[in-house]
Amino acid sequence: MSRLIPLTALILVIFSQSALGQEAISRPVARLITSITPVTKVSMTSAPVEPNEIERRAFDQTNAARIQHGLPPFAWDSDVCRMARIHSEKMSRQGFLSHVTPDGLGLRDRIRAAGIEKFIVLGENIAYNQGYDDPGAFAVERWMLSFKHRANILSPEFRAMAIGSFVAPDGSVYLTQTFITR
Repeated sequence: MSRLIPLTALILVIFSQSALGQEAISRPVARLITSITPVTKVSMTSAPVEPNEIERRAFDQTNAARIQHGLPPFAWDSDVCRMARIHSEKMSRQGFLSHVTPDGLGLRDRIRAAGIEKFIVLGENIAYNQGYDDPGAFAVERWMLSFKHRANILSPEFRAMAIGSFVAPDGSVYLTQTFITR
């Protein structure tokens, strides 16, 4: 599969979706023709999902930023992590970087497909980077420099959050940080 992103460059691309639920306008990283598959609910188990090293660093850095600004830390949400991991993997495998999948599923569609039917508010930050020793912390550092991403991280409306990461075979890292209040 050819990619439009140079594999040797140090890259960080970030997009944010506001807490108001409006879809971010974004450009795909690569244009691929994919088959359209029906949305099916992901079976959620009650077993907790522990963050991997990248997710843990991003989660801890996000909570450190919140505490520094006088806000309570986020609770980890295992169901949201499962959904975020699926989205990060899908972005990598299908060659796009967006809150909307190539088959048109936005955050609300994906959260419902993950079996989360009731929520008060949602938000999402996404990132792609390559060549960084600490990709989770680097993504948070860059999100904090962006008005919309920072607004999601520091929003008092959100109570829980999870990050789903996926490391592609070429070493590029995709991160989906999803915020929720149920």
